[in-house]
Amino acid sequence: MAPPRIPPIHCLQAFEALARLRSVSGAADELSVTPSAVSHRIRQLESQLGLRLFARQDFSLSPDGAAYLAQVRLGLQALAQVPGRDAAALPVARLRLAVTPTFSRQILLPRLAAFRRAYPDVELVMQVAIPLADLKAEEADLEIRFGTGPYPGVEQVRVLSDTVFPVCSPEYEAEAGPFDGRFETAADVARARLIRSPLVPWGVWFQACGIALPEPREGAQFNDVGLMLDAAAAGFGVALTRPKLAADWLDSGRLVRLSPREVPSPFHHFLCWKPGMLARWECQAFVDWLTRSLA
Repeated sequence: MAPPRIPPIHCLQAFEALARLRSVSGAADELSVTPSAVSHRIRQLESQLGLRLFARQDFSLSPDGAAYLAQVRLGLQALAQVPGRDAAALPVARLRLAVTPTFSRQILLPRLAAFRRAYPDVELVMQVAIPLADLKAEEADLEIRFGTGPYPGVEQVRVLSDTVFPVCSPEYEAEAGPFDGRFETAADVARARLIRSPLVPWGVWFQACGIALPEPREGAQFNDVGLMLDAAAAGFGVALTRPKLAADWLDSGRLVRLSPREVPSPFHHFLCWKPGMLARWECQAFVDWLTRSLA
């Protein structure tokens, strides 16, 4: 049985460059060939593989292309290693990432092992960014922002949207309830201690339920979703939360839903970067990976 036919390396290099730069002319300049040569190599590679590697004219990857790109980069990296040369002396692809706290703990970190397996040569340096304020301790290559967007001066892609609904601990529901499984009237709200957070304002819930009340001005307040949910689990009162961020608390039973209704949140998570940053392959790889992972 004949061994499988390996695609020509010039086709693989063209694919990697085009996936990273998203520009035929940019890939052609990097490879010192003509744009038509790049296009020809991509067609040749797709024909041999029997796969469509790019999904749209902006050269975003198809699911097959994204999966194959990870293997191509590993192969090209292996071929670039010279026998007898210390691998530790090779330059490290260091990616500085600023993330909001609860998003990092509940959404990003559980998935991050998949990125490390696909790109073992990328060294991640992570720092905390403050939601809504868009503040971070140090300069970052990529940044998760939480807000309404769009943000001036940066390129961005929305990676996560969610709904909101009220939750509390089972003990607090027994103490202040029953709320009849709705928590959608002014009378229900009046019986409860509301936990406040600028990240999930109560006005969103009040407006959807037709409750004529202003944003509460009293009660415990938190600027971190994880701390707010811990406080609700400890019996502080009723919190408004996003199910994707609160999954651990809900699945464990520390928090219970007070209404089947879900209201779209006005805030979203965005992945942002300065123009030109995606010319670095590790930045492009992370943007592609996180967008696919949270699609």
